[in-house]
Amino acid sequence: MNRIFGLGKPKGPPPNLTDCIGNVDSRAESIDKKISRLDAELFKYKEQMKKMRDGPAKNMVKQKALRVLKQKRMYEGQRDNLTQQSFNMEQANYTIQTLKDTKTTVDAMKIGAKEMKKAYKKVKIDQIEDLQDQLEDMMEDANEVQEALSRSYGTPELDEDDLAAELDALGDDLLMDEDSSYLDEASSAPDIPEGMPNKEKTNKDGVLVDEFGLPQIPAT
Repeated sequence: MNRIFGLGKPKGPPPNLTDCIGNVDSRAESIDKKISRLDAELFKYKEQMKKMRDGPAKNMVKQKALRVLKQKRMYEGQRDNLTQQSFNMEQANYTIQTLKDTKTTVDAMKIGAKEMKKAYKKVKIDQIEDLQDQLEDMMEDANEVQEALSRSYGTPELDEDDLAAELDALGDDLLMDEDSSYLDEASSAPDIPEGMPNKEKTNKDGVLVDEFGLPQIPAT
C-alpha cells in the first residue's frame, strides 16, 4: 500500500503566534517600501505637470499619476489590514502568555499550600502549650530556689523602730567623740626640705641635722 500511495509528508510543528506576527510585520514592511516608491513616482509626475501646458501630453502624464495613486491606495489598504492583523495577534499572544503565567502562579500556590499543610501536621498546639506551662513552672521553681538561698538565718529579731533610733543616736555620738587632734599634729610637723640635701644644715635651735632634717648623732 505504501508503494502504491506513497508515504505522507511528516507534519511539522504547528505555527505559533510569534512566528505569524513576524511574517505579517515583514509583509507590511515590504508594502511600505512599495508605497514609498510610488510616492516618489507621484512627486515626479506632479513636478512635470507643473511645467507643462494644458493639452494631450499633460493629460497623459496626469493619467499615469492617477494610475500610480490608485496603486498607492490599494497598497495602503493592504498595509492597514496587515497592521490590524498583527495587532490582533499580539493581543491574543499577550492574553495567552498572561494565562500561562497565571496558571504557573496558581500551581506554585497549590504546592505551597500542600507544603504548609504538611508542616502544620507536624506542629502540635497542645504540645506547645504544655511546653509553655512547663517553662513557666520551671521559672517559678527557680525563683523559689533563689529566695531560699538568699534567706538569712541566725539573726535575732529586732524592732526596726529601735534600730532607727539607735542609728540616729549613733550618729550624734560620733560627732561628739570626733577627735581632730591629729590634724593639729600634722600642721605642726616640719616642712619637707626642698632642693638638694645640705650636709652642714642646722635647725632653728642651731643643732646640726642630716639631709632629712633629723638631728645628727655625734660620732663616737
